Amino acid sequence: MRGDLCDGIVTIKIEKGNKKPISFNQKSGFGKLSEEMLELSLIEATYLMENNRIDIYENDEKCEIAYIWELLKNENIYGKYIVYRDLKDRGYIIKTGFKYGSEFRLYERGGGPGQGHSDYLVKVLYETHDVKVLDFSSYIRVAHGVNKKLLLAVVDNDLDITYYNVEWTRP
Repeated sequence: MRGDLCDGIVTIKIEKGNKKPISFNQKSGFGKLSEEMLELSLIEATYLMENNRIDIYENDEKCEIAYIWELLKNENIYGKYIVYRDLKDRGYIIKTGFKYGSEFRLYERGGGPGQGHSDYLVKVLYETHDVKVLDFSSYIRVAHGVNKKLLLAVVDNDLDITYYNVEWTRP
């Protein structure tokens, strides 16, 4: 299936007889669906490309996976992609968490938007970056305020991920 890359968004046209884009969204939680197309983030599209489910084209030229990885690195979202891929491979439904100041909302296996609320907010941090205490506190406060658990995904220099479940407690 073909996806067209433009301005960091990959779109797949919905054509008669081809229900795959609809299934990607409704069954697997990928992207944003409209009547004419499925819009995927570059992270979602890269995951589908790596799993041989779509081909990505830019200006009518088929992109190689190495090129897409370079785009992720240039946008400083490769670490986020590594976390996304790991969680998706574990069977979670993942949606954007921008509304909550995090990278992702995470739904338990078998759940998803329209079937209940997300269980976790996922914040991606890098081992080599400093985190201000006030920022860290705000991550926890927001998660607690919207009745979700905070999952910190810390990516190290070897691109290994360590997850921390952080909870708010009252002293």
